[in-house]
Amino acid sequence: MSNTFLEQVKQRRSYYAISSEAVIGDDKLEQIIGDAVNYTPSSFNSQSSRVVILLGEHHHKLWNIAKETLRAIVPADSFAATEERLAGFDSGYGTILFFEDQEVINGLQEQFPTYQDNFPIWSNQSGGMLQFVVWTALTAEGYGASLQHYNPLIDEQVKAEWGLPENWKLLAQMPFGKQEAQPGEKEFAPLETRLKVFK
Repeated sequence: MSNTFLEQVKQRRSYYAISSEAVIGDDKLEQIIGDAVNYTPSSFNSQSSRVVILLGEHHHKLWNIAKETLRAIVPADSFAATEERLAGFDSGYGTILFFEDQEVINGLQEQFPTYQDNFPIWSNQSGGMLQFVVWTALTAEGYGASLQHYNPLIDEQVKAEWGLPENWKLLAQMPFGKQEAQPGEKEFAPLETRLKVFK
């Protein structure tokens, strides 16, 4: 039996050439991301991940926030490259914001003090798994996406703009859109240096 899951995993790449054309309906997009939120595992079944989907003007507003934030700190003579990169993200159909709810994590630390140092680590692992699931699911539908990290520079403005709880910690931003160009061939380090099997 062919393993379609691993085939989808192999297809997931960072797509930077994306357009604003819809590939699937917004209802289906929301369902896919909702399923990812529900079914991606988390430590102690904490379900600490939070997701915001930005479409239309909300999507553009995010990348304008990022642009103006970076304009204030990037030297003027090198800002053009930054602006061009951000414009590429802005050209997509939408952006998904990934958060972890610190109130949930703090509650687990209080409830299980033996593991208190591990809960932030496990939270990041859960967040990373969710990002991967969403990224792969988008790819399977024909969207191209990449994972960006303009946090913590934009955190406070993002929370203020969309009225998000203060205890939500922004982990990543995933701009996505119709695939307009394929990424280059991926190079792999020798597998034998990264995988060991003992029988």
